[in-house]
Amino acid sequence: MNILVIEDEEQAGKRLIRQVQTVLGDVFFHGPIESVSEAKNWIRSNPSPDLVFLDIHLADGLSFEIFEEVELDAPIIFTTAYDQYAIRAFKLNSVDYLLKPIEKHQLEMAIAKFEKSQSAGPAASMGAKWHGILQSDYQNRFKQRFVSRIGDKISVVETSLVEFVYSENKGTYLRTTSGKSYLVDFSLEEVENLLDPDEFFRVSRKYIIRYEAIDQITAYSNSRIKLTLKDWEDQDIVLSRDKTRAFKDWLDK
Repeated sequence: MNILVIEDEEQAGKRLIRQVQTVLGDVFFHGPIESVSEAKNWIRSNPSPDLVFLDIHLADGLSFEIFEEVELDAPIIFTTAYDQYAIRAFKLNSVDYLLKPIEKHQLEMAIAKFEKSQSAGPAASMGAKWHGILQSDYQNRFKQRFVSRIGDKISVVETSLVEFVYSENKGTYLRTTSGKSYLVDFSLEEVENLLDPDEFFRVSRKYIIRYEAIDQITAYSNSRIKLTLKDWEDQDIVLSRDKTRAFKDWLDK
């Protein structure tokens, strides 16, 4: 069995490999790979492994960014110290979601899930299989509404009315179809993980947008694009080349 380990903490990666070896015995490990960019290059250049252990916070970003550019058919066991990414993880080829520090019995259960699924078919079919099993449990777990409080005033904002989310002066705001902005007690990264990625896309460090919020899309230098949002006076949003490719894929679904 070939196992790919993507983990940016050296000691955590070594400990995970030792733990897996005690459960599975003689298996071959690739990694640990420490960054999003390195993981992309490895996946492009190598056959798909049988199983992937994937940390979420890597040296150069969140591991979800890997899947914006490359396709990985192998089943994934996520390993992380953060529980807020579980919904987003289960939209991928996820077998399990283990919180650090990983206990041996949790690892054994995750591997048992993987082995059980293997007996039902080849690894390449795992993504669809697990997605089908988990979809009914998780498809309605995205944030349906947000509570905004300024002083004594409390407002409830339905997610369906949010056109885009932006950060400003260390605050995070929801911009709605009515043209109003509401301050929420989340970071932009936290909001990103509470929203359905089929409906919203993180275009920059400052903005998460819904398609309906876009007024214009224009070509920009170095194979990038520039977005203008409806009824918004802020400067144009220029996407990086990596974001541009992922954004075009998101639009063309």
